[in-house]
Amino acid sequence: MSLFEEVRAFAQCHVAPYTVQADRDGVFPKEAYDALKKEGHTSLLVPKEYGGREGSIVDHVETCMALGSVCATTALCYMMHNVATMSIVAFGTQEQKAFYLPKIAAGEIALALAFSETGTGTHFYNPEIKAEKMAEGYRLNGKKSFVTSAHHADYYLVLAANPEGEGLSVFSTPKNMEGLRHDDVAWDGLGMRGNASVPVYYENVSVSNEHLIGAHGDGVGIVFSVVAPFFILGLASVYTGLSFAASTCVIEHAVSRAYTDGSTLSQIETVQLHIAELYTSSCASKALTLMAAQAALEGRSDALALIISARLESSTNVIDVCSRAMKIGGGHAYSKRLPLERYLRDAYAAGIMAPSTDVLSIWLGKALTGQQIP
Repeated sequence: MSLFEEVRAFAQCHVAPYTVQADRDGVFPKEAYDALKKEGHTSLLVPKEYGGREGSIVDHVETCMALGSVCATTALCYMMHNVATMSIVAFGTQEQKAFYLPKIAAGEIALALAFSETGTGTHFYNPEIKAEKMAEGYRLNGKKSFVTSAHHADYYLVLAANPEGEGLSVFSTPKNMEGLRHDDVAWDGLGMRGNASVPVYYENVSVSNEHLIGAHGDGVGIVFSVVAPFFILGLASVYTGLSFAASTCVIEHAVSRAYTDGSTLSQIETVQLHIAELYTSSCASKALTLMAAQAALEGRSDALALIISARLESSTNVIDVCSRAMKIGGGHAYSKRLPLERYLRDAYAAGIMAPSTDVLSIWLGKALTGQQIP
């Protein structure tokens, strides 16, 4: 059994039962996430020496894709935990690795990213939050606009301007740290409704070098060598999984939807045309995303261009696939007898989440013409 098949089978048993409630009530799928931790899936990228699975970026892609084919919300939250974990694996000090990684491997803690800000929008790599140097350590002041898994992750990796000079720094802050305040307004998104993404305020939060991931200025490396491949490909994987969820759902509906004369919806040529196109689009997203992940694993020179292309392709395709599926599903889809309207709402996040598809298109143009990104 492949990793994709293993995770999908797990998700159908331990994630799917909570997906409808998470969407309907806008609540974090805690039971599903706890199952991910219990079964060791949140340890995917933790090195074996710390008790983890030491998976690769290809494993990351396959796992996120499998989860996305069952619950996009859970997949999104999981993906961000992986990105934060990989940031510590790649840039953490030995002391930090010894502190965080065994706990992640044991399913005791989960991580989240506190990168996005209202003032910089989709350009999250230009944070305005301040890390002011003090006599002992630093003091963080500012607001992060969307922290996915807020309240539910144990530590937030917060991106800030380097207090020691140029560049960026990343601090790890416990969710209940003194001076750290969550917005009282609950997340109420159009889609991805269970991701608990709310603003988090840093109000004179005292941190030290123990909270600093790696060294001052390492934030640039974290953003472009970890977040760029693992986050962007993670999103591509989630949306590819969602495409397959919609494809599978509507194909099964078309085959089983019978008319009084005994024929089925799937026998109508127009429906066959749409099914062929949505399935082809889903496969194209999968192929390009896996190709990009393999290129990243091998360190190929075209990896960045392929990574960005995979996100752009999967983001465009998922909206088209879900829209076509809604059309085929007709009244059954519109009346929510099928989950297709939820899939479509989740899909619309594809073009919005930072870095947005517009920004990524510019990045791709720069990458292909030998220019600096961003």
